[in-house]
Amino acid sequence: MTHPSLWELLWDFDPNGLIVVDEQNIIRVVNPALCEMFKVSKEEILGKALGTLFDDLSSIEQVRREGVSIKGRERNFEKYGVYARSVVFPVESENLVAAILVDMTSEQQRKEEMNAMKQEALHYVDRVINKQMGIAQEIASLLGETTAEAKVSLLKIRDLLNEEIHE
Repeated sequence: MTHPSLWELLWDFDPNGLIVVDEQNIIRVVNPALCEMFKVSKEEILGKALGTLFDDLSSIEQVRREGVSIKGRERNFEKYGVYARSVVFPVESENLVAAILVDMTSEQQRKEEMNAMKQEALHYVDRVINKQMGIAQEIASLLGETTAEAKVSLLKIRDLLNEEIHE
């Protein structure tokens, strides 16, 4: 019985999705985390075109064309309900391109939930402001009416008193 190497253990237990494709974008290697992330088995995707898993191959093509790594690009794999940050890099000695996908789905969901809560709070604040303004306008209107009525009554009393004084 052979013992797995350190690299094999790291590959198998890395929580990030790891995938390697050849020059025709055929999937050659995947780790268990990638299979779990995309809800597929190794047998389902090994030997298949990367396009069956990813809808956008632009990062892979750019790395292959330019021979440089692309780090930190975030992507939404809507078909699988996965939001991930990726690192894509060439393995020039083997003519392969590899990608590491860091699953950020739960962080993205929390961010969306927080945004929804903030949006709801904004609507609530708007409702409170509108209600307060309505009440203030109603009070001002009532005060205006009673002030006008008081003024009319006071002017009548003044005029009556003034007439009495001048008689």
